[in-house]
Amino acid sequence: MNTRPPLPPFTRESAIEKVRLAEDGWNSRDSAKVALAYSLDTQWRNRAEFANNREEAQAFLERKWKKELDYRLIKELWAFTENRIAVRYAYEWHDDSGNWFRSYGNENWEFDPDGLMKRRFACVNDMPIKGSERLFHWLLGRRPDDHPSLSDLGL
Repeated sequence: MNTRPPLPPFTRESAIEKVRLAEDGWNSRDSAKVALAYSLDTQWRNRAEFANNREEAQAFLERKWKKELDYRLIKELWAFTENRIAVRYAYEWHDDSGNWFRSYGNENWEFDPDGLMKRRFACVNDMPIKGSERLFHWLLGRRPDDHPSLSDLGL
């Protein structure tokens, strides 16, 4: 069976770890690998788009990262219970015309006993920014441990 530690019930420390693992996965932009963190019957709402299984979630991610170029994401724990985590996040990206954006959002996650995300509800707003206003500066991939968090950046 596929398990994704840390498993519920979450402590503050394990919820923070789960959030960072999710951030690292999304920063990889490897849709097939990221999709493995979701249950086969995962249910998503992302803006006005819905996914009703792992395959649909993976297809969503593939479309997302074809549009959102040079994607860099920071997530931060907001709250947690036994099998639920709420996060806030921001990510920076540009479109194929070179227009930069910072997207702000919140997600509510629910996990099954194996640590797979069963439900994900996201709200996101995109704000156009100038390239000179970017705050997320690291090589593509995992955010370095010494890079400021959302709170450190005042976001």
